[in-house]
Amino acid sequence: MNKVLFATLGLLLITASASAQDVRYNFDKDTDFSKFKTYKWVQLKEAQKLDNLVDQQIKDAIDAQLATKGLTKVDDDSANLYVGYQAAVGQEKQFTSYSTDWGYGGGWYRGGWYGGGMGSSTTTGSTSTIYNGQLAVDMYDSANKDLVWRGVATKQLDPKAKPEKRQKNLTKALTKLFKNYPPVKKG
Repeated sequence: MNKVLFATLGLLLITASASAQDVRYNFDKDTDFSKFKTYKWVQLKEAQKLDNLVDQQIKDAIDAQLATKGLTKVDDDSANLYVGYQAAVGQEKQFTSYSTDWGYGGGWYRGGWYGGGMGSSTTTGSTSTIYNGQLAVDMYDSANKDLVWRGVATKQLDPKAKPEKRQKNLTKALTKLFKNYPPVKKG
């Protein structure tokens, strides 16, 4: 089951359908984000490990976004920020039904208020599974290891999307997510 879950999770995290991404973020309002110039990747303790291919695709896409924000990736402990991510896929069932109804007779509806009539009704239904993926990116101040910024992107996923489409959707979601980094303090 775990192999299937991880393979599905990896595939689904970077796939998407035509629906828009929902992005949210939060940050420590007392943090001076201008002091952050470098970052280092860390593995979050409770995060599920993805397969190496998907893990690298997500990290590369985040690296590209952080580079546009003026941050430089380092591999040592001189980093100002520690960056980690968590990913999850949820699923829900959708039931769709369609009814056909015809007939003739008196009053309202078949057999209406003054009776009589004859008719027929048929209802057909189908179920489908909808996958929703979520990618959370956390940034910690390396000096005191406090969480200073968290962004979450959520999207309905298309498990049949081709790799190029998946990568395009991942890039689009992260571009939208990092639009709000560094945060602007109001007041």
